[in-house]
Amino acid sequence: MSLIGRKFSSLVIDSLCDHAGLAVAWLYYDYNFQKELTVVNIVGAILKRLVGREIPEGIREAFKGGRRPALADLMRMLRVAIAKLPQVFICIDALDECLPKDLPQLLESLRDIVRESPETRIFLTGRPHVGEAIQKYFPKVVAIRISPNEDDTRNYVVMRLDRDEIPEAMNKGLREEIVRIILEKMSNMFVGASPLSAMYTY
Repeated sequence: MSLIGRKFSSLVIDSLCDHAGLAVAWLYYDYNFQKELTVVNIVGAILKRLVGREIPEGIREAFKGGRRPALADLMRMLRVAIAKLPQVFICIDALDECLPKDLPQLLESLRDIVRESPETRIFLTGRPHVGEAIQKYFPKVVAIRISPNEDDTRNYVVMRLDRDEIPEAMNKGLREEIVRIILEKMSNMFVGASPLSAMYTY
């Protein structure tokens, strides 16, 4: 996920956390920890965020002795936790960094949560290529494109290139190519959201 996309996500999450009465669970995907971010671990992390420090005895019992509950058990516990809260937002940033084999199961799990808990909202961010998968599970999702100002981006890149410690290593053609490619990559970012069952940013 781009730095601009990450900042946007942080702003949304911070804004949600400032609202009294909202329970917010968030997770930032990280490419470096893809293998650790399994669907079981993600649902477990969401559950932990929602129950906070006051862990219900039923949930505490499920983890006793270092046991690792199955996904079905975690989903059941999550439903119980959500039912006790007035409204829940689940936010997952950089969904494009989820392992492709895990993405369908994660989206299916999120969809099941929303179906059974209509007051729950989902906010997701990711690059455009995950949009089709998200729309399969959340047909009413609203996509919002994030596009940085091209002139600001160009000026920043040029400024950074001007500070290069070995200016002779870059000719004019290479410099122009670097600026062009960066601007093309930046134009591919967008964000999406749904006011009903999911909020999706990519």
